[in-house]
Amino acid sequence: MNTRRIVVALLLALLISGLCTFVLARRVMRHAAGRPQTQPYVSVKKPVLPGEMLTTDNLALIDWPVNSSLQGGFARVDEVAGRAALYPIAPGQPVLTGFLAAPGSGIGLTAKIPDGMRATALKSNEVIGVAGFLYPGSHVDVLVTYRNEISSVPMTQIVMQDAEVLTAGQKIEPDPQGKPETVNVVTLLLTPQDAQRVVLASTQGTVQFVLRNSADHDTVADAPLDLRELSGGKGQAPAPIRSAETATRLRSYNVETIAGDKRQVASFNNQP
Repeated sequence: MNTRRIVVALLLALLISGLCTFVLARRVMRHAAGRPQTQPYVSVKKPVLPGEMLTTDNLALIDWPVNSSLQGGFARVDEVAGRAALYPIAPGQPVLTGFLAAPGSGIGLTAKIPDGMRATALKSNEVIGVAGFLYPGSHVDVLVTYRNEISSVPMTQIVMQDAEVLTAGQKIEPDPQGKPETVNVVTLLLTPQDAQRVVLASTQGTVQFVLRNSADHDTVADAPLDLRELSGGKGQAPAPIRSAETATRLRSYNVETIAGDKRQVASFNNQP
């Protein structure tokens, strides 16, 4: 009788143990199925500033959900180490291709210059620099006021439109608090041809920056405006300049006068 009871107790214990194991296994499987799968991506451990070189000491792998994969992310640290950052990168933020300069492009300002573009520096002051509100990343038009060879009347011409400011002074990032700051030099990102125009204009007269909305990329007619047009009238026309053809039409006449034994020759010009 005791043996039968022992056998029944063992069977009940095995049944209860099996049920507990089954329930626990189902819970574990359900939890594993609900947890998203991940894949590694390269991120930074400490804040990175623009122009700073990324090193292996400041790089780490983080797990990222597979169902929200990152376009341009890196899976290996050696793909990122040795490249310069173009933009600030926060700790724990995945490093993307658009955040980095091209391999071998160097550090600092050179890393922010795309292929085929040039960084061109122009002198500035409080007025030319739009009272200190020129920041890296802002867009400007460049105007020059000069006098041409034909007329002594001053005129202003737009020589560049929608140029991006690379640096204001020695800063390649705007002030976090947005404080205006007067700088002596402003560096623009230009094509080689546009850089020629701006540099030539700066040697002919006074350069002025005109701040524009960074989202406005439209261009306008760049016809020069002279001083006579400020009043809305044509003003006094400049003195005519004789061309070479007109000069050749000038004729000279010689008149000979004889008085007794005295002889005298006088020359006269005919003005057309």
